[in-house]
Amino acid sequence: MDNTCTPEVEAFLADDDVIYTATQIFDALSDFTRFQILGALSLGERSVSELQDVCHVSQSAVSHQLRLLRDRGLVTARREGQRSIYAIADDHVVTLIRVGLEHAGHTFEEA
Repeated sequence: MDNTCTPEVEAFLADDDVIYTATQIFDALSDFTRFQILGALSLGERSVSELQDVCHVSQSAVSHQLRLLRDRGLVTARREGQRSIYAIADDHVVTLIRVGLEHAGHTFEEA
């Protein structure tokens, strides 16, 4: 497997703003509940109450985590009547979740 950086990645590594944003994304991914939310959203759109059922935390806790995820550009929201429906922002986020889970599963199998 080729682990060398592309010219685009090299350019991003030279940009402090991009590096800062990347660290904020990984910080958001490092929380158990936020990762659960993103995992559930990677399977399809969900309301706050549906995410509450998945994560087994309060509505206010889910809403707080969704606000942070939205601020970091990881999820989007749209109104459907009185409900907010959340979705993954783009395919990059799905890739981060998938790769994280695959790596964790692989690491767990080796232990």
